[in-house]
Amino acid sequence: MAKSIVEEALLVAGRPEVNLGVCQEVEKQLWLAGPMVIGGLLRYLIQMISLMYVGHLGELPLAGASMANSFTTVTGFSLVVLSANYRQHIEPSELNTISGTQLGMASALDTLCGQAFAAKQYRLLGVYNQRAMVLLTLVSIPIAVLWFYTGQILLLCGQDPDIAAEAGTYARWMIPALFANGLLQCHVRFLYTQNIVLPVMASCGAAAACHLVVCWVLVYALGMGSKGAALSNGVSYWVNVAVLAVYVRVSGACKDTWTGFSMEAFHDALSFFRLGIPSALMVCLEMWSFEFIVLLSGLLPNPKLETSVLSIRQFVDLDSNAVCSTRVSNELGAGRPQVARLAVRVVVFLAVLEGLIVGVILACVRYMWGLAYSNVEEVVTYVAKMMIVIAVSNLFDGIQCVLSGVARGCGWQKICACINLGAYYIVGIPSAYFIAFVLHLGGMVCPDFCFQNKSR
Repeated sequence: MAKSIVEEALLVAGRPEVNLGVCQEVEKQLWLAGPMVIGGLLRYLIQMISLMYVGHLGELPLAGASMANSFTTVTGFSLVVLSANYRQHIEPSELNTISGTQLGMASALDTLCGQAFAAKQYRLLGVYNQRAMVLLTLVSIPIAVLWFYTGQILLLCGQDPDIAAEAGTYARWMIPALFANGLLQCHVRFLYTQNIVLPVMASCGAAAACHLVVCWVLVYALGMGSKGAALSNGVSYWVNVAVLAVYVRVSGACKDTWTGFSMEAFHDALSFFRLGIPSALMVCLEMWSFEFIVLLSGLLPNPKLETSVLSIRQFVDLDSNAVCSTRVSNELGAGRPQVARLAVRVVVFLAVLEGLIVGVILACVRYMWGLAYSNVEEVVTYVAKMMIVIAVSNLFDGIQCVLSGVARGCGWQKICACINLGAYYIVGIPSAYFIAFVLHLGGMVCPDFCFQNKSR
């Protein structure tokens, strides 16, 4: 049987092993990682800024917003981005099976658009992007209903009534951000697969700058308080979506990949969801475990303090595994396993270096970090005590993240899902419960070491 056009395009003749030097590999990864990481941090900065504004409203609003962020991450945002980690490398023999199907949620675009772009099937990138946007919008509807009843759900889970009520209100005002985030993820991945990274970084910067003003206006000028902080997330996400949408439609860089709307976007929806499950499990098992720890903190003797501090902790981790998975999958797809091995060594070295640098910085600013989120002295003091532990934890987390990226680049999602299940739910969470509720050692940060060392 003759090979398909797409498969032939991927089987490029003469893919010799390239002797890429370490310095060249470092340069290539930094060029790719710089805009990606900065753009990701700027998108993440939006929720961080909102939490900072809320923290200065009082301990209860901060605890409620933190609980709401955890709940919305578990039930919504992670489901939107989870497929971003679907395996990046596909053997040519598999292409006939999956070129006409979808791999799962927004990040299936990492694979589908990347393969289509390499095969010069540029029009398919626009079709895949539209399909992802339509399906993510539909998926967001039942999630929005769930968010509307967040307060009642948390109350049934035994959370503090005041925190549950505050979290329920915050989650309701976050609903506009849910729909915007789905479209945003689609546009970001659509552009990343074409190696268009600087416009994404610029749009994220514009949205973050806009968010500073919008959040202040809604929280203080209009007197909406924590509700305004939640709503400002949606406003800023929609600004980001609008900027990227305009760029995609008017930029010459996307003239071949975006050719207008097509009815093909409504085909193969079931396959689009079904094939993303292995990666979904791998990512969500990890994300949900950390958010579950935040929910457990609401059962501690001082839930407002514990929840507030643990929520601040979650903003420290930096996930750089997208760069690793991209490099590994690209080189494996090009038939250059030796270069892929070099990429792994380089990215692990960079992760260790980043962990050491960030650890030193965290230790130096441990007394200032808490002040950014809260003016409650007890919270600030507790954060300072935790920062040393967090600094060490960040080092192991960086290594774990890049190794997860390697696994995704190699297509080992099922194996990693089993490892994450054991590391996070058989070892990590029980350890957190034992340390906090049985030994009464005052928190749940130390079990991070159990998570990360086991998952490695």
